[in-house]
Amino acid sequence: MPPIPPKGDRITAAKFRVKYKDVFDMAQFYKDLHDWLDEYGWKDYENKKDYYENFYLEKVDMGGLKEILIKWRPLKIPDGSNYYCYWLDFDFHCIALKATEIVKEGVKLKAHKGEVELTVTATLEIDYRGDFKSHPILKLFRKLFQERIMRKDIYDERKRELYREAYELQNFIKSWFKLKTHLPYEEVKSFFPSYAWPSHKK
Repeated sequence: MPPIPPKGDRITAAKFRVKYKDVFDMAQFYKDLHDWLDEYGWKDYENKKDYYENFYLEKVDMGGLKEILIKWRPLKIPDGSNYYCYWLDFDFHCIALKATEIVKEGVKLKAHKGEVELTVTATLEIDYRGDFKSHPILKLFRKLFQERIMRKDIYDERKRELYREAYELQNFIKSWFKLKTHLPYEEVKSFFPSYAWPSHKK
């Protein structure tokens, strides 16, 4: 596989941000989000199911509060395509995160208190293997092929498919944090129970 290409070679299908500030289990959210991606067929760039993370930075202040920056870069190749590739860029930013404990239904649970902001960008990469870019003849027709011949497939089908999946992901994240969602449907019961405890919800 070629190195991860610059974002200029990709088309943005969707971008959203979710922010939550209260009590939640960061480790459980990390795991559940990873499991959701695995269930939907997203993989690490090196084709490892258990590793999306390519950046992690943690700072601890004098009071023990943590600031954490994390980047995930999973990808999906739809229908085994040799031409299209989907990317999800996750940028986590945790602020003033500290360990805490709460009692729910008589059980003491370990959790975290603080703020997490997650920005997700879904992009469609075309000619991800570089077959057109590297071919001495095909590269001359690459732009024509994309803008004329494949335009309907790129914009009406692939981009829309990725857009829908990105907002299903947003719905999952918001539901996990017990935030208001905007999709026209709601799951009766989520496969992933929430480990967030907003103080305004009893």
